[in-house]
Amino acid sequence: MTKRLYRSEKDVMIFGICGGLAEYFGIDPVILRVAAVIATIATGVIPFTVGYFICYVIVPQDISYAKVVKK
Repeated sequence: MTKRLYRSEKDVMIFGICGGLAEYFGIDPVILRVAAVIATIATGVIPFTVGYFICYVIVPQDISYAKVVKK
């Protein structure tokens, strides 16, 4: 079984990108979130924000952890 990159449904702060990357690489999502903040400061707010939004559009959502809708 191959590993696939998905946006996380269970570890979401903004769009689930850092949570999904953390699940893919098997590390703590806090580390990736701190790295994202540092990258935002280092590159400027606009370039990283645009890149993050592109990841939001390209990376599919994880549907294996779907929320149960009660009727």
